[in-house]
Amino acid sequence: MAERALPKHPSGLYDPIRYILSLGGKRLRPALALMAADALGADPKAAMGPALAVEWFHNFSLLHDDIMDEAPLRRGKPTVHEAFSSNQAILSGDVMLVQAYQLLAELPAAQLPSALALFSRTAVEVCEGQQHDMDFEIRQDVSEAEYLQMIRLKTAVLLGASLELGAMAAGAQAAQGRSLYAFGEALGLAFQLRDDLLDSFGDPALFGKAVGGDIAQDKKTFLLIHALQTAGPEDRAVLDRWIGVREPVMRTEKVDAVKGVYERSGTRTACEKAIEREHQKALAALDSSGLNAGNSAALRDLAERLLARES
Repeated sequence: MAERALPKHPSGLYDPIRYILSLGGKRLRPALALMAADALGADPKAAMGPALAVEWFHNFSLLHDDIMDEAPLRRGKPTVHEAFSSNQAILSGDVMLVQAYQLLAELPAAQLPSALALFSRTAVEVCEGQQHDMDFEIRQDVSEAEYLQMIRLKTAVLLGASLELGAMAAGAQAAQGRSLYAFGEALGLAFQLRDDLLDSFGDPALFGKAVGGDIAQDKKTFLLIHALQTAGPEDRAVLDRWIGVREPVMRTEKVDAVKGVYERSGTRTACEKAIEREHQKALAALDSSGLNAGNSAALRDLAERLLARES
């Protein structure tokens, strides 16, 4: 169900869906589904249903996540609950989830049971990841392993599922689909860790916004968790001084101070190493998929570009 096929009435239900889809984004998940089918020699159109399904699901999750986070902006524009209302955002998100299943059901009957099982498992995992993320807001003892598991669930599994669903649509062997899933999962972990790094150390001119938003909000990213666990006494005192300080007038001083800790404690280097570790896992999984170099080239190039990005 492409956007143009959405019903016009009731407008209060469908206009918020049109709005969230109009905000754009990388469209990474549907692209991965289509690229997987193409890499396996199938017509990418065979994966159009799954591609749209994962994008619909992703945007459904954004509508609900933004309400839970009380986020005012999404991609530089008012979030759906701000532009319309929280009740509309909840209900429109519910419809998007149902429509995602309708889109997935366009797959041939032989592929549908496996696809539905994967999609449903992934949907539950994404919700689990969101719950972990909310739990972390009130916990002071989050470990690196717990953080990596949270971003695996909240972000990485949907990238893996997008690729495996594209493989299913292409009629691939199950083992090949699992290898592509592993590629996407590792890529998703590296992608989120790269986001963490860019938020603190990106070039504002390229990043598209002021850096340090995560620091200003005391968000428990890989960087903050690692620094809390590894910083020496002096740097730990710096963190203890600034965590909890939210006054806008002190934002620049706080961001600079915490970034200094990240540099001195080796936290920035640790994050860069974690990104590279997941990157290599992704490439190893792609190599194990059985795709020849020509067919896997586009996926490999995408991985390189995503992890070299500055925004």
